[in-house]
Amino acid sequence: MQIPDALWRTTAPDPAPPVRLEGDVSLDVAIVGGGFTGLRAALMLAEAGTSVAVFEAGDVGFGASGRNGGQVNPMLPVAAPDDLHKAVGSKYFERMAETSLRSADDLFDLIRAYQIQCDARQKGWIRVDHCGAARDVARRNARLWNEHGADFEFLERADVERLTGAKGYATGTLSARGGAVQPMSLVRGLDRAARGAGAQVYSFALVKGMARQAGLWHLDVAGHKVTAATVIVATNGYSDALVQGLKHSVLPLFSIQMATEPLKESEIGPILPQGHTISDTRKLIMYARREPGGQMCFGGIGYRKPQGGVGGFNWILKDAPETFPSLKGVKWRYQWGGHVALTEDKVPHLHEPAPGLICGLGYNGRGVAMSHVMGRELARRALGTPAGDLPFPVTRIEPYRFRMPQVLGAGLAMAFLRMRDRMEWKSST
Repeated sequence: MQIPDALWRTTAPDPAPPVRLEGDVSLDVAIVGGGFTGLRAALMLAEAGTSVAVFEAGDVGFGASGRNGGQVNPMLPVAAPDDLHKAVGSKYFERMAETSLRSADDLFDLIRAYQIQCDARQKGWIRVDHCGAARDVARRNARLWNEHGADFEFLERADVERLTGAKGYATGTLSARGGAVQPMSLVRGLDRAARGAGAQVYSFALVKGMARQAGLWHLDVAGHKVTAATVIVATNGYSDALVQGLKHSVLPLFSIQMATEPLKESEIGPILPQGHTISDTRKLIMYARREPGGQMCFGGIGYRKPQGGVGGFNWILKDAPETFPSLKGVKWRYQWGGHVALTEDKVPHLHEPAPGLICGLGYNGRGVAMSHVMGRELARRALGTPAGDLPFPVTRIEPYRFRMPQVLGAGLAMAFLRMRDRMEWKSST
């Protein structure tokens, strides 16, 4: 699904004029990828007095940063603290727990500091339980996370109905730190902030290759030569063969969404009256929000069809009115999707495969908040912060096991998971 079908491009402010690379350049830091991660790194580096340029293969925000659901969820998708401890070890456990739980606050602070107009609202995120077993697991894990400062609150049926208007969910968990942004507005605002600080941002500047010689990196960018002491690769789910093994270290998942034209209040009815965002505990999650302009957004998980195109929209078209009955019969004007990068351990990865080469990716569906954290930490590393002082461990690039069968069999696997999800969901209502 092409990005022009996204609501975000329709409602975002105009982008800064695109700049194309016209000649050879020499820099302190070259950043590959013009999304949240790359632009956040560029902003920090430029403010530190570093000569830095961002090279984006398309236009700014073309990838996940312009195609995501805009939910700011302050939580890694690892189920329990023990899972995070197992993934990163004792040295990094507390750092990553604190960093992830603070990530939403950090993003809203950044938006306020740079006065980015992106419909930011920190009104809370509600995760509803699709069945009793999911409720028991979610509550046990939430209690464990609360011991580390998560501040999750438990909701019973009356509060779930009052705060969400969703049907089929008897319980849920509220994170008051969560919220929402208009993601294309945010990435364009971050672009302007980075340029204002002195960073160069180039659109339609595909990095075709790079090699290290005599202590410097030499990049082939749209037929021009770029020389840099340090390269940051911030391509996440759109990673290619530029860095050996990086593409195959994550599993690409397709997040799909749809949105209505502005609706009357009577058409929206009881849906999310206080401005919360919502998602659920199914394997193939649903997520939804209402926009300040009156549009309703509803999303889920899709897949690439073998013959081309994106599958899964028929699923969420069925789910939306079942979840929110007042949406029965509304016209879904926009449909779009984008890649989510999953890691096997469900935590973001920071790699340094060669001297002066730093890569950060793998947000596992929590990218709106965590990508900005990663961008900041990549910049700190490029500025000389010791690797051992970062909240993310520096790890080797390892292949995602059984990646190709999962990519090729995504449609069948998701059909099975959806059937199981629906059986569990319906049995609890």
